[in-house]
Amino acid sequence: MTTETSQTLDRGLRVLKLLADTDHGLTVTELSNKLGVNRTVVYRLLATLEQHALVRRDLGGRARVGLGVLRLGRQVHPLVREAALPALRSLAEDIGATAHLTLVDGSDALAVAVVEPTWTDYHVAYRAGFRHPLDRGAAGRAILSARQTADPSHPGYTLTHGELEAGASGAAAPLVGVSGVEGSVGVVMLTDAVPERVGPRVLDAAREVADALR
Repeated sequence: MTTETSQTLDRGLRVLKLLADTDHGLTVTELSNKLGVNRTVVYRLLATLEQHALVRRDLGGRARVGLGVLRLGRQVHPLVREAALPALRSLAEDIGATAHLTLVDGSDALAVAVVEPTWTDYHVAYRAGFRHPLDRGAAGRAILSARQTADPSHPGYTLTHGELEAGASGAAAPLVGVSGVEGSVGVVMLTDAVPERVGPRVLDAAREVADALR
């Protein structure tokens, strides 16, 4: 801690991070031990966070992340989209296909940024806001693959054909190492088979976007 930072705010943010990293919540005692502060301090932190709906406590007294975090999260998409656009533009122009950034939204894959190539005669119409189940299409399957891989630091890419639109193929790679963001970068093109160089290029673009978001 430096003289320019707030110890109380720092502790409150640490509480939120600890709660975000657990599915079953934490008790006051557990938070006290993890933060290295007494229970009274934790009670005050939780009470303040509860007032802003950032934390809720169940009947058993376990604290969990509150729904107020979702309201803050809605403002994340524009920031993520802005950070990803340079890499998406480069990918779209290089491959000559529509490039997209897709994030998890509940059980769906949601396209939050889309860039079309400027030099092709035709390309797949794919729009920001388009959503589909995670288990259909390259974008969602790449995310699911990253969840299941034994070594998430070395992801692969996913190829699909005709799962979302007849005659269209997709390639996508997951975002890796970005705290609080689960998603993928990919392209969609009107072709029966994805050219060999596209998969590795999509993987590189996903790394570029992940770097921009860290």
